[in-house]
Amino acid sequence: MSYPDFFDTIETIKVKDPLSQVLGVFVAGEYEFSYLDVVKAAGHSCPTVAGAYLIASEALKALYSEGRAIRGGMKVEFKESLEEGVAGVIGNVISQITGATDKSGFKGLQGQFARHSLMKFNADISSSARFTRVDSGKSVDVFYNPETVKPNPKMMPLMQKMGSGNVSAGEIKEFGELWQERVERIFENRTTVIEVSEV
Repeated sequence: MSYPDFFDTIETIKVKDPLSQVLGVFVAGEYEFSYLDVVKAAGHSCPTVAGAYLIASEALKALYSEGRAIRGGMKVEFKESLEEGVAGVIGNVISQITGATDKSGFKGLQGQFARHSLMKFNADISSSARFTRVDSGKSVDVFYNPETVKPNPKMMPLMQKMGSGNVSAGEIKEFGELWQERVERIFENRTTVIEVSEV
């Protein structure tokens, strides 16, 4: 399997999942997500998928500064509707990492470990997303702005050529490389594109 080298340089997100421990999946319920994991689930790598990964990563660090984040132990809210823009894509990535879902998730085991109803859209917030610990009620807002990392100017002409169907294999390859180069720069500038504040 071949993919951009920078994927392997991105910090993983470490979680503790009590459900997985009870069901005998991971020792102590501890495992981690890589950017490659979410790319495989999403089927692509783009500023939106990268942003969702960064949003989750930075929010979980802020909420669980004492150690691993508890998967299934937080609520996530978005100001957009599920159908609006890229909210669904972002929601899917964050759901994979946090375990939070709207109505489709796990209903629980003997009254514990439920994952459904932990994700809400159309929330009355101003941030890109709000994460709230179920146990303590502590919340953080996360703001994501990828516009500070501009795409290479060569990308638009190449995209237009692809739209017309008059594009060579070499140009398609160049477009993909330029696309991922921007994603890499977004990760390199994570402190610029992401802001976290406690609610």
